[in-house]
Amino acid sequence: MALDDPLEVTASLRIPAHELAWRATASGGPGGQHANTANTRVEVVFDVVASEVLSDWQRQRLLERLGDTVRVVASDERSQARNRALARERLAARLAAALRTGRRRVATRPRRGAVEARLESKRHTAQRKRLRSERPRAGDD
Repeated sequence: MALDDPLEVTASLRIPAHELAWRATASGGPGGQHANTANTRVEVVFDVVASEVLSDWQRQRLLERLGDTVRVVASDERSQARNRALARERLAARLAAALRTGRRRVATRPRRGAVEARLESKRHTAQRKRLRSERPRAGDD
């Protein structure tokens, strides 16, 4: 997977590489000489508003859920190339999750057995409470 390959988000959405803005900076934290000199922390930014490949529905959905730009950072690995791959994966997953729609709930009636079981449980609880109030308590003489 090269950097100039399109980012495959879903089966119907592939973002061209030129729409992704990359930036590499020094990764924070310990690591000695390597961490002080290598720019291994990777940031990728996708501009939702300026994208040419998004449909109107996709653009609206992403704007509602993620905003005008989507920014992902990866600094897990010591290698800039590996962090770039991680950032691509995270961006694709984040965009795919924002575009995913849930299934509509189909209204159903409860089964007759379930209704009867619920009512029987209510009767049992009511009877237990009724018996509790009828029974004399210790100290009530």
